[in-house]
Amino acid sequence: MLIRYKQDQAGNTVPVAKIYTQGEHKIDTTKIDNDALKAIRKLNSIGAEVYIVGGAVRDLMLGSIPKDFDLTTSASPRQIHKLFWNSRIIGKRFKLVHLEYGEKIIEVSTFRSGEDATEVNGNNIFGTVEQDAKRRDFSINALYYDAINNQVLDFNDSMKDFTKKKISSIIDLKYSFKEDPVRMIRAIKYSTTTGFKLNWNVKRSIKSHASELGSVSTSRLTEEVNKILASGYSKDIIQSLDKYRLLVYLLPCFSVYCKDLKVNQSLELLDEKVMAYKKDKGPEVLKSEMLQYLVKDIILFTDDDMTARQRFKETFRQVKILISPMTPSNYEVEVCCAHLLGSKGYNVPRGCIRHTKPVRTMGDTRFKGDSKKKPFTKRSPKSGVKKKIQSFETKTVEKATPNKRKTHPQNKGESK
Repeated sequence: MLIRYKQDQAGNTVPVAKIYTQGEHKIDTTKIDNDALKAIRKLNSIGAEVYIVGGAVRDLMLGSIPKDFDLTTSASPRQIHKLFWNSRIIGKRFKLVHLEYGEKIIEVSTFRSGEDATEVNGNNIFGTVEQDAKRRDFSINALYYDAINNQVLDFNDSMKDFTKKKISSIIDLKYSFKEDPVRMIRAIKYSTTTGFKLNWNVKRSIKSHASELGSVSTSRLTEEVNKILASGYSKDIIQSLDKYRLLVYLLPCFSVYCKDLKVNQSLELLDEKVMAYKKDKGPEVLKSEMLQYLVKDIILFTDDDMTARQRFKETFRQVKILISPMTPSNYEVEVCCAHLLGSKGYNVPRGCIRHTKPVRTMGDTRFKGDSKKKPFTKRSPKSGVKKKIQSFETKTVEKATPNKRKTHPQNKGESK
């Protein structure tokens, strides 16, 4: 183990981090994304300090292949944007940069300072890597991996928690969950997926701050539920959320049925399908299918005198109530309802799926992780004119019928 030092204001040399080498951290470098490595080398080429951070380092330490790779660097958002043609600056309170490689997004942040304010006179307050480390939520996510030197930097004694298999809060718990209530959901999710235990003070603080989730936006709650359903551990996470009285704020209507045997069996089947896909042993599980497993044993089909269209509308209404306050696209809910009715032997009315499938454009994070490749906007180096974005489905139809300007039924209304 090595030690990283710096000089304080008095000129004294003080230790700031422990550095673990390959023989100690045992990260398999073949599991690191090639595009992330290219981005790191490119940032290094301008003299920037850059690390892989967060869940990616956690997963690498646990021997898993990370789903996403997040980077943090000393370069400013403007410098990053200037360096990468496929980049876009996002965020209002604190600027981030998204690098897009097909359907894959690599998020790059600049080191944050320890100050509470995020902007002064319109400018972000940036800091050093030491200050940035103190802004991390939990010890399990607070390690910094230097991919060039193959070293792990530990500014918060996080390696001790890895050894003891426990999760501690880096930020003072008096402020952490008030500052961002979603951290409570993530703490439970991390504990369930890794098998690490939450520290006693984290458990106590979650129970006392549960009501803070009521102030979280529906878009963020939707994102967290989608991540839970796509984790492969949805049943256990949902049961833990209910135990800590968080589920009633996340899915209030569904929480009434969360202990039902059939509901839990459906979630187990969903988890099996998601894990099969992650191991390349099964097809991808779409969001509409995840919603179907979540609600299929709760939906009531009682009135046989309804027409097919009336029954579809009633099913749609029940699904929206059960998943409230989630706000998935209407397309996903409509596909879910069509599958629900078909599985019960009911006729599905023609044209019931009225909305088009959402298409992700460059910089849109709502569909991060979509498996279908969609070309993003690229600016012409000469004219600066943006090329037209077309969905995969529209391209397929045009190729099949080159002399006819015809729209695919499921993409009715999309621009050619």
